[in-house]
Amino acid sequence: MTTPLELVVLDMAGTTVLDDGVVEQAFQRAAERTGVADRMPWDEALDYVRVTMGQSKIDVFTHLSGGDAEAAARATAAFEGAYAEIVSEQGVSEIPGAADAIQGLKDSGLKVVLTTGFAPVTRDALLDGLGWGELIDLALSPIDAGRGRPAPDLVLTALLRTHTSSVHAVAVAGDTVSDVESGRRAGAGFVAGVLTGAHDRPALSAAGADAVLSDVTALRGVLAQRDLLPLVATS
Repeated sequence: MTTPLELVVLDMAGTTVLDDGVVEQAFQRAAERTGVADRMPWDEALDYVRVTMGQSKIDVFTHLSGGDAEAAARATAAFEGAYAEIVSEQGVSEIPGAADAIQGLKDSGLKVVLTTGFAPVTRDALLDGLGWGELIDLALSPIDAGRGRPAPDLVLTALLRTHTSSVHAVAVAGDTVSDVESGRRAGAGFVAGVLTGAHDRPALSAAGADAVLSDVTALRGVLAQRDLLPLVATS
């Protein structure tokens, strides 16, 4: 017998928030300003950033700096500043249909929590730019949970903060391998990958996704097909 869901944990950039290369642009600006990636070829550093999309930015920069915690902290601050600059320059947009998808999940009786590898200042700037403050139940960054993805901490913190009854009553969706691995490690009842961000179908499937969707707008339909929506509102 399936456990009806109570909570959906959704990633931000690449899953609900349009990235359009902003993370890579911010990384490039941070690297130029701090030299954090100078110890390796640029292509190698950029590839590492792409592979680790979804993870805590401080963890990514710690690797790039060869374990230099002070350099990683400076680079992370530069990254957050650069990301804010780009958002200010270009604005912020949702993945098409994301807000309606979130509202549809809420209308189905589910709580919705957004998670991100960004610091709270960047996370909140994105939410303010989208006007999503009243749309979601909660938004979490690694500093709110302990460890960033692929650790399970963000998912488990979302469960605790929303008083969800069981890990089996949680669904997780994201565009990166780290998102999927985080959901799997947390024991989530359903984990989906989406194809609007960093990683492709083979990578998301290999990470353990129960389903790989074209985008977040397909999530509610898949949950309904699997009889995972609360009985109060499946129509």
